[in-house]
Amino acid sequence: MTDTVWVLTLCLVGVVALLVLRRRMPVAFWWLVGYPLVALRVVTTYRATMDACGLTVPASAVRRATARLVGREAAPVPPRRSLLLPTGSGLVMRLRMATGQAPEDFMASADRLRHAWAAHAVHIRPTKPGWLELRLIGWDVLNDVRRPLRQRKGGGLLTFPLALREDGRWHVRDFRTVPHELILGATQSGKSVFLRNLVCGLARQPVVLIGIDCKWGVELAPFAPRLSALADTPDRANDLLDALLDEMEARFRLIGLSSAAGPDAVLTSDVWGLPEKVRPVPVVVVVDEVAELFLAANRDDEKRRDAMVTKLIRIAQLGRAAGIYLEVCGQRFGSELGKGATMLRAQLTGRVCHRVNDESSANMALADVSPEAALAATAIPAERPGVAIVGDSSGGWSRIRSPHLSLDEAAAVCRATSALVPELPRLDAFRPAVAVESAGTTAPVTPVPTARPVTE
Repeated sequence: MTDTVWVLTLCLVGVVALLVLRRRMPVAFWWLVGYPLVALRVVTTYRATMDACGLTVPASAVRRATARLVGREAAPVPPRRSLLLPTGSGLVMRLRMATGQAPEDFMASADRLRHAWAAHAVHIRPTKPGWLELRLIGWDVLNDVRRPLRQRKGGGLLTFPLALREDGRWHVRDFRTVPHELILGATQSGKSVFLRNLVCGLARQPVVLIGIDCKWGVELAPFAPRLSALADTPDRANDLLDALLDEMEARFRLIGLSSAAGPDAVLTSDVWGLPEKVRPVPVVVVVDEVAELFLAANRDDEKRRDAMVTKLIRIAQLGRAAGIYLEVCGQRFGSELGKGATMLRAQLTGRVCHRVNDESSANMALADVSPEAALAATAIPAERPGVAIVGDSSGGWSRIRSPHLSLDEAAAVCRATSALVPELPRLDAFRPAVAVESAGTTAPVTPVPTARPVTE
């Protein structure tokens, strides 16, 4: 009797330990328990599941003839698969499609495969003609997102992981590929946390960071030690955009002079083709609450608004070649903001939409990417802040969630990287006044210049 009690006690303790492990350390639980069980289920039921989902094809003539010789009927043939390779959030295998099959057939059956194999999600994407990648997710990876312990290697300048996708891979923000981006999200939707992760990712790199926050700088002022310029009112924003246009014009002149230097000059149409010793430092402009730039109370405000919007559109159209990039944020975005809103949106290739209060904002952000993406954005629950839909001009989209980052942590990163602030003379008048306490006095912080400005 005593032995039986001990066995039951140990079994109960083991079950409780597994439940705690599954909740507290889902990755460890997946490697120890989840992957072996799911892999066994997939291997043993693969042929039957593919047949039930209509993803098999009739056997070849040779196989049918061989089966008749032994008095059997040739079974339908499923797609050939590779080994089941484990990942940190599930498993992945490659499928070789049979003749007559298309990727859409498998994508339409993804939900049925998920239920058949008791997985949280199944994601399918074509890799090359005739081949698919089937990625099975063992649990809800967006439930608790944490920053990667090790930084990705080989990302390069203006490239860094920003948020976790629902398929377990990281969404990488690459300004060289997607130069401008629109970020939407209502209050308490997680947009501010996404922006903090973005600013901290850029703060660790030798780039010029510019903030335009017409809400008197309440969102971007904590990042002032790392900012090269900050505009907290519409008037200062207008003047700052003038300085940016002058900088952009100087950079285009530099590109033209380099191309006309002689027969041995390297022809280029952007700053990335210039030699490294003369290449100007890239500039990232973060606009928080873009609607504040469109608001106008009188005729003078309307003139200033039209001028600012025109300047933003010019930067969005021409800035990529000059190494100037835009991150435009807002709680909502619609054509009713005023003249130029739709034209500005059209230049913002990247789209990130958190939970919004109206369907028109989701459509404005994602309808031209994919109608399904806009519907997914309207279905984001309020109790899951940080979840967003990311899309681009290719029509692809995915759910993402950025790791939680408090304002104090983000401000600490900006203070620690203040020495990386590049020197750009045209922006000196807009440099935020940052004070530090030293022996009871305050003094402005002088950054260490680490990059070359453009000179005319």
